Amino acid sequence: MNQSRLRTALSLTAIALCLALALAIPPARAMTNQQAKQLYAQAASGNNPAALQSLQAAANNGDANAQYELGFLYAQGQGVPRDYAQAVSWWRKAADQGNADAQTNLGFLYANGQGVPQDYAQALSWWRKAADQGNATAQFNLGFQYATGQGVPQDYAQAASWYQKAADQGNAFAQTNLGIMYVQGQGVQQDYAQAASWFRKAADQGNAGGQNGLGNMYEYGQGVPQDYAQALSWWRKAADQGNADGQTSLGAMYQLGQGVPQDYAVAYALYNLAAAAGETKAQANRDRISQQMSEADIESGQNLTRMMQSLGVTAAINAYANK
Repeated sequence: MNQSRLRTALSLTAIALCLALALAIPPARAMTNQQAKQLYAQAASGNNPAALQSLQAAANNGDANAQYELGFLYAQGQGVPRDYAQAVSWWRKAADQGNADAQTNLGFLYANGQGVPQDYAQALSWWRKAADQGNATAQFNLGFQYATGQGVPQDYAQAASWYQKAADQGNAFAQTNLGIMYVQGQGVQQDYAQAASWFRKAADQGNAGGQNGLGNMYEYGQGVPQDYAQALSWWRKAADQGNADGQTSLGAMYQLGQGVPQDYAVAYALYNLAAAAGETKAQANRDRISQQMSEADIESGQNLTRMMQSLGVTAAINAYANK
């Protein structure tokens, strides 16, 4: 064999050997969701460049879990400068592979116009993809869009349907909103017992809206026996979380002396606190009750408002009562 043919034969042999070796090497294993989350937590600290590099390498290799977590780092500005365009880029890559969490978050960015022009149609499209995979957050988002008519014609029946799907999976926000729909008879037949049931499920998870809603049901005896003590208990929980509706309702109880000793200073403080959060009903109540108060009582109410902002509603009222 001449040198030219020998060189060709060796080259072909080398190519065949390289192909055989390539086929023998297994492809890189996909990163598990837990592994990606661990790298995210390490990279988010900003003190672990190796974790960030590992996450980026896996994402560049097409790993959907890594792409999702890397997008989250950019969206939160943890371990990297906040960059919504980068978040969109990485979440889109993961979303295109069917990652429901990435589809849901990509929908958020389109709805808020972060990293992309605001586009409700795109938001709805991505949320529907995730919702069809059973993602409860996406199902809630679709329900909210149909309830408010953002990006779609307002449709309470569709809203209730999507809220139901999310609520059945334990989504507390969906449970609260479904409860509201049962109270108002929107998209479902009015049913106070169902409303109270859904509010309770949300309230038991610590959802302030659910706690406020359940307090309302106890105040009026709708779906549950009328019970001011129970109403107060749930409104306190909601108020302690900053729920302005709960603060306003609690203020009304102190103003009227229902279930608690009548105390205009406490009522004023609660109305004042809720008014600061933009609750117009509370502002009107505060201004009206102040006309029946002395300057000293108003000052006491203002001081109590500051205590509530510092200590929390319940702790501040207890401190005020025991002074």
